[in-house]
This record gives sequence, C-alpha cells and structure tokens, in this order.
Amino acid sequence: MKVYGDSNSGNCLKVKWVCDKLAVPYQWVEVDTSKGETRTPQFLAMNGAGQVPTVAFDDGRTLAQSNAIIRYLARDSALIPRDAFAAAKMDEWLFWEQYSHEPYIAVCRFQLVYLGKDASELDPEKVKRGYAALDRMERHLATSRFFAGDAASLADVSLLAYTRVAHEGGFDLGRYAAIRRWIGEAEAFLGLPKAR
Repeated sequence: MKVYGDSNSGNCLKVKWVCDKLAVPYQWVEVDTSKGETRTPQFLAMNGAGQVPTVAFDDGRTLAQSNAIIRYLARDSALIPRDAFAAAKMDEWLFWEQYSHEPYIAVCRFQLVYLGKDASELDPEKVKRGYAALDRMERHLATSRFFAGDAASLADVSLLAYTRVAHEGGFDLGRYAAIRRWIGEAEAFLGLPKAR
C-alpha cells in the first residue's frame, strides 16, 4: 500500500499515525503540493480531486479523504468503538472536524506558516470560528477524557492533527486546560513527540 501525502499536512499525518499505531505496512510517497504535484495527469488518474492524502492499494484501488481513509484502515480495531452509538458519536466528531474545525484552525495555520502572512492579515471570521471550535472542544473535554468516551478513537486522531499545532495559526491554547490535557494524552497514545 502506498500513502501519497504531504508531511506538512495534518490530514496526511492522520493516515500515517493510524498506520503506525495499527502496524499497517505502507510506503510513504511524499507529494509536494506547493509544486503542483497533485495536478499531474498521473496523480489525477488516482484522485480526480487532486488532493492528498491518497492511498493506492496493491490491488489498484485508491481511496481519498483523510477521515474516510482512517475509518477504512481502522476497521475492526480498537480505534473504532464497538458500541454502535459510540461509533456514531466518533463519526459525528469526524464530520464536524472537517466542516467546523479544519477549515479555520488549519487554514489560519497555513496562511501564517506557509504563506508568511502576519496574524493581523488573517480573516477575522476564520479566527472567530476557529476559537468557536476550540471552545466547543474544551466544553466537551471538560467532562470526557476523549471525544467518543473514555478510550481514544479516530475522533481523537482526526482532531489532534491540527489542534496540537493550533498555536502556529495564531490560536492561544493557554486558555484551554482540558484541550492541553487531551493533547498530551492523545500524543502519548499515538507515540508522538510533543508538538513544538
């Protein structure tokens, strides 16, 4: 199995982390999105959306979208709760992450880190909605160890990717004690070094 990804992308790192946690064999193929490597005819033949991550399986099938990929890779593992309702709550957080978290936290980070913008140049609405996402996470984690209960799941993998580096997007995590506790526990669960 080949994982086509950009190591700077939290969405791509989710796939790597799940593979590593579950000891799924894979070959990482680094793709430089800034050089248009997802727009080549060869890449577009694998993923017509021209996005990473993309997984190419040995049988020729391909799969895209980070949360769909990790959901597939983790099937029948402890990363997906056995209880149907808990699994649905995990999915609820996966969908929310892509719609209400990543478009703000990750985009602000991209603009500061990769486009070299100043924090004053960030879209105030994106900053506001990023803080709204962090506020919701904080409220939830104040009463729950992880996102789908007392055990780590794919919801935690998905939300960790950009939350652990939210400060790089100008977000102040200092006011979020529950999130900071959770980041440490989720990083330890996945065997990751602490985010800088």
